[in-house]
Amino acid sequence: MLGVKAGKLLGSLALTGVLLSSVLVNQANAGLANGSKFLGNVIAGSVPSSYGTYWNQVTPENSTKWGSVEGSRNNMNWSQADMAYNYARSNGFTFKFHTLVWGAQEPGWIRGLSAADQKAEVTQWIKAAGQRYSNAAFVDVVNEPLHQKPSYRNAIGGDGSTGWDWIIWSFQEARQAFPNAKLLINEYGIIGDPSLTDQYVKIINLLKSRGLIDGIGIQCHHFNMDNVSVNTMNTVLNKLSATGLPIYVSELDITGDDNTQLARYKEKFPVLWQHPSVKGVTIWGYIQGQTWKENTHLLNSNGKERPALQWLRQYLRN
Repeated sequence: MLGVKAGKLLGSLALTGVLLSSVLVNQANAGLANGSKFLGNVIAGSVPSSYGTYWNQVTPENSTKWGSVEGSRNNMNWSQADMAYNYARSNGFTFKFHTLVWGAQEPGWIRGLSAADQKAEVTQWIKAAGQRYSNAAFVDVVNEPLHQKPSYRNAIGGDGSTGWDWIIWSFQEARQAFPNAKLLINEYGIIGDPSLTDQYVKIINLLKSRGLIDGIGIQCHHFNMDNVSVNTMNTVLNKLSATGLPIYVSELDITGDDNTQLARYKEKFPVLWQHPSVKGVTIWGYIQGQTWKENTHLLNSNGKERPALQWLRQYLRN
């Protein structure tokens, strides 16, 4: 009897060891970030072989934008979006759907429709996205409302009594279509402009008062990040934090030669990462020749890490 129990115990320990090894392997492949905050990146046409070495959150770069999915009316192509979504799901990475309502990269055919047809089409689009990606953790519901309003906004409420009724309508539809996701708004220019932040907060508070928003997205592209001061960054982050909502850095990139980019990352990344309201950071591309702007990459085309990425690895390890 004792031998049987000992055998079972040894078997159990062996199984535990296997499971523990599996967990350790998964952790080793779960990117640079540890703890509750994620550090993500974008996926475009294919998944880079090094993706899991660095990142544990996925945002499709273009493939979940309406114009990419439904370039011709009633003909939806989800193939690249599925690829990014399935990769995230199979690796246990957080997936964000980007984006539902946006004036840029909207389908070209939507402009020529009647208001009734425009509303029907955007409603259909939001529902279809929610059905297909029901396990998305986050959704950028409205992208760049201060800069890129959709052509069909009057069909979904226009300015209305709040000045932003079309945004409220969009979030109401998204809440129904994605009941399990955290709903975000997303905008650029915020991190370097406290006055623009005040305008952004007005929209956010309209949504918050209606229980429609779960977090704030801020793009942090090089045209702001390269030269913004740490003081301005903190001012903006504190203004957003005062809403009581978590902040997600949605599109981070920084330019410069090796030394300049490194200095900028060392000065500014900790401001974002260490702010208590920032719950995750997504870098907008990382491989040379595959980023939307030159010199924002962190990994050279030969696989060698640039100094900023070497520093980022060490920073997050410590």
